[in-house]
Amino acid sequence: MCGIAMIRLLKPLDYYQQKYGTWQYGLQKMYLLMEKQHNRGQEGAGLATVKLDMPAGEEYIWRERNEGKNAIQEIFAQVSNIPDAAIDNPEIAKQTLPYAGELYLGHLRYSTTGRSGLSYVHPFLRRHNWKNRTLVLAGNFNLTNVDELFEYLTLKGQHPRDKGDTFLLLEQLGYLLDKEVQSKYDQLKLRYSNDLAITRKIEENLNIASFIRKAEKLWDGGYAICGILGHGDMFAFRDSKGIRPAYYFKDDEIVVIASERPVIQTAMNVKEEDVHELGEGEALIVKKSGEVMFETIRIPDGKSAKCSFERIYFSRGNDKDIYNERKKLGELLSTPILQAIDNDIDNSVFSFIPNTAEVAFYGMTEQIERQTGKTVNTQKVLLKDIKLRTFISKNNERDDLATHVYDITYGSIRRNKQDNLVAIDDSIVRGTTLKQSILKILNRLEPKKIVIVSSSPQVRFPDYYGIDMSQMSEFCAFRAAIQLLKDMGLQKIIDDVYQKSKAQENLPKEQVHNYVQEIYEPFTVEQISGKIAQMLTPAEVDCPVELVYQTVEGLHIACPNHSGDWYFTGNYPTAGGNRLVNQAFINYYEGKEMHFFGD
Repeated sequence: MCGIAMIRLLKPLDYYQQKYGTWQYGLQKMYLLMEKQHNRGQEGAGLATVKLDMPAGEEYIWRERNEGKNAIQEIFAQVSNIPDAAIDNPEIAKQTLPYAGELYLGHLRYSTTGRSGLSYVHPFLRRHNWKNRTLVLAGNFNLTNVDELFEYLTLKGQHPRDKGDTFLLLEQLGYLLDKEVQSKYDQLKLRYSNDLAITRKIEENLNIASFIRKAEKLWDGGYAICGILGHGDMFAFRDSKGIRPAYYFKDDEIVVIASERPVIQTAMNVKEEDVHELGEGEALIVKKSGEVMFETIRIPDGKSAKCSFERIYFSRGNDKDIYNERKKLGELLSTPILQAIDNDIDNSVFSFIPNTAEVAFYGMTEQIERQTGKTVNTQKVLLKDIKLRTFISKNNERDDLATHVYDITYGSIRRNKQDNLVAIDDSIVRGTTLKQSILKILNRLEPKKIVIVSSSPQVRFPDYYGIDMSQMSEFCAFRAAIQLLKDMGLQKIIDDVYQKSKAQENLPKEQVHNYVQEIYEPFTVEQISGKIAQMLTPAEVDCPVELVYQTVEGLHIACPNHSGDWYFTGNYPTAGGNRLVNQAFINYYEGKEMHFFGD
């Protein structure tokens, strides 16, 4: 779920100095694009710049990376340190300053590896003595078949220094770029004797889509990837299922690419219809000349799987469509909520668990008022003291943070068990924060009943395309289903799923079936919700607790254009997902769970 941002200035730097009063136009836009996507990653950030037509002997590509939640500010504090002589002089700036260039690539890191350190922060850089073989790369992606890619590279005689998918992508794309350039060189050498002229011809005619296509056909996963070649070609491409998002804006001055639409709207001050979604399996390519073209990298199979979790949780809620979708998610929960409180609106207080659930809260309360004809009592019951998502934090920090993140507004409901308290969250994944913090502190208000509402369905399966959810036991829905099977004497189902999963452990990924879905088949959503509530309710909570989840059908009604629902259904969009969930269940059963190493 990383954030990507890329800019190509289509005019010389002095054009922006004259029109906008600063040659830093591109740099300022990149800062906005990155800062507005801070929600997509707080572990680190990186920025790369390529300068066009720098003379030999002078650097043309620069990169700055930093770790921590303040990485963006620290990076731009460094690159914005400009001497007086260069402030209004684009010529001096380009000659003397590292980040006075025409191409920018930025990245916000949210890792799914469990690995940390500056070496894992994008953009990644593969240097070469020839500019057209130098590659800088950043992306929002996870590959499910890194083992196959690693084997491919080693069989080619390479020695990858890491098994992380970013390292492998960089090496594979770099290897195929080398081959593409060499092939062009061999062809042109038959016609030209001057190597400098040949180099220029290669740069003019290099087929970016060709080497990407050869690399991408080996990948299984979700990805939106951006890259810049040292001589000035630029590209962005997206997986053929549309799993990871990518949007772009272009006019005669600039080309902009980012992970989210409203980010571009705000940074560029343009309307939503001016920002376009990059097509599934499509690449946007900007040649050094400034020519913009679109190429199909992999033909979509018609089975789009755009990530629904982007809409529920990760993406910024100020996108017009996402705002309406989140409201609809809340609206669709009104009936089961009314059932949970016996339609007692007069003695119920409604709130939300900040902050991504706020829009769903509006939809929920408005629909309840329409249904009942009564005014809903809404209060700011929960306060978030620490601006840090425990969901995104590392495992060893998450449990401790969960106990300190929230506090309550005392007096927001009547004491002595007079009021039901209904609180909506965007999702309930692990249940750690509920059990260790939220339910305990809500109980201090002495409610008659606590109803926790999830605007998303029950998260039952790991994600292998962007979110750090790789162990079966992490999911409270899975733990509840397992416990129900044991309570009802249905342990045999668990054993059978293990045996069937084990039998296909060494099969090619294309032949693996997701038998883990059978764990949930004996139960209704309500049965699993009831068990989750029982398992998550601390002993000191002395009132009934009920959980109300969105249905999968409701999800698709609210988010009709984002059908990727594998978190909730186990219907993985690629074969690699089935293979990894198969292995995850085997690891769970055998007591040796471990993290999936993507990047």
